Amino acid sequence: MALAIGNAAPDFELVNQHGEKISLSSFKGKKNVVLVFYPFAFSGICTGELCALRDDLSAFQNDNVELMAISCDPMYANKVFAEQEGYKFQVLSDFWPHGEATKAYGIFEESRGCAKRGTYIIGKDGNLKWQIVNGLGDARNLVEYKAALSAL
Repeated sequence: MALAIGNAAPDFELVNQHGEKISLSSFKGKKNVVLVFYPFAFSGICTGELCALRDDLSAFQNDNVELMAISCDPMYANKVFAEQEGYKFQVLSDFWPHGEATKAYGIFEESRGCAKRGTYIIGKDGNLKWQIVNGLGDARNLVEYKAALSAL
């Protein structure tokens, strides 16, 4: 089930790759947030997508925007994944309770126990401004969410 544009984005508190608790609501009034849910650390398409974000990081993480990648992998796997690939953005674990945040966004793939490729832009007001959900094997187009960010 897709979330409605303009409605409040589901809040969450997850741990990043360093074990720090990060909540979506902590950015309210301060920054727009780009949430990038991905199925699995170390998998081909996911690594390629996150490396593309890493390589164009200033467009997705700056004084006005915070980038957060979220998977249902454990924090320790995300830590090694982020270190190996040189990710300088939040890589959050939705491991336990398993997929709780992913389920709140309606993109938990029950049969595989992972997130679908959902991308969400949350405005400074905490409301959903843009979204797209791709299937597990369908890579995202960064140009689409760069355009959505520039429209804020």
